[in-house]
Amino acid sequence: MSPPTPARKPAARRIFHALGALRGETGFPQADVENDFLRARQRQVAARLANWLRRCPDSASRLVPLHEMVSALGYRGERQLGLQTIRLDTIVGTLDARSEFDHRFRPTSNRVRSRWERLALAQRHGEPIPPIQVYRVGNLHFVEDGHHRVSIAAAARQEMIDAYVTEVLTRVPGNEDPASGVLDRCGCALALS
Repeated sequence: MSPPTPARKPAARRIFHALGALRGETGFPQADVENDFLRARQRQVAARLANWLRRCPDSASRLVPLHEMVSALGYRGERQLGLQTIRLDTIVGTLDARSEFDHRFRPTSNRVRSRWERLALAQRHGEPIPPIQVYRVGNLHFVEDGHHRVSIAAAARQEMIDAYVTEVLTRVPGNEDPASGVLDRCGCALALS
């Protein structure tokens, strides 16, 4: 009696697995950044649909403006901390209200596509990319300059990013862990991890 032959994966599954291994790196940087942008947009659309199905308000997935956080905690002053490397998952908002990116810095429309792809391509070619500028409240960061760079870093699943940091001093400590979802408005989409 001969030993049983191992079951072969269906052809479609083998092809899908092979394509998954290649995803993101075609060897053509322009095509790669275009694909990266499209994947980021697809993730944002899927998240928006999931929020709609859970009946979460659109405001649950927007970037939090700095003034909302500071007004709740009470402004005391600020100080420059200089250039630091910060965790990407601590970036939860923006200096002013913006609609180009969601709370995870995924593009919400194709309006930002050309700049996003241009910066991503420059980064892939090894060109120097300037640090972003952020405000720190407790352990959370709010982008003043560098929204596209944060979006590109998030799409590339980077964990850290260089930033010029200005600390905002508040009356009430804002020492919240970003993984706790402190900014969650409806229990839907603001898990920041």
